[in-house]
Amino acid sequence: MLLFCPTCGNCLVAAEGATRMKFQCNTCPFKYDVTKKITRKSYPKLKELDDVLGGAAAWDNVDSTEERCPKCSHPRAYFMQIQTRSADEPMTTFYKCCNHQCGHRWRE
Repeated sequence: MLLFCPTCGNCLVAAEGATRMKFQCNTCPFKYDVTKKITRKSYPKLKELDDVLGGAAAWDNVDSTEERCPKCSHPRAYFMQIQTRSADEPMTTFYKCCNHQCGHRWRE
């Protein structure tokens, strides 16, 4: 957690005071004594898989293969391969069920 100086806007650093910890600015005389535990949790919103892979248009003009859907057991699925890791590792295969009512997506 970063705190910023309200006077000059620089990052505050934690320092040991005479009786307790304090936040102080290295460029101006601002000091703030810590009297209680300071916590703040932040949970960033993760991107949807569609946003990362290009949305619904990414599945246009893709090939299909004989891969059974784990959700509805349909025998065919669309697939596309994307290099998600370093070049010396194999490509990741993403599948989408050909059954339009199902449309389940999974990866290899």
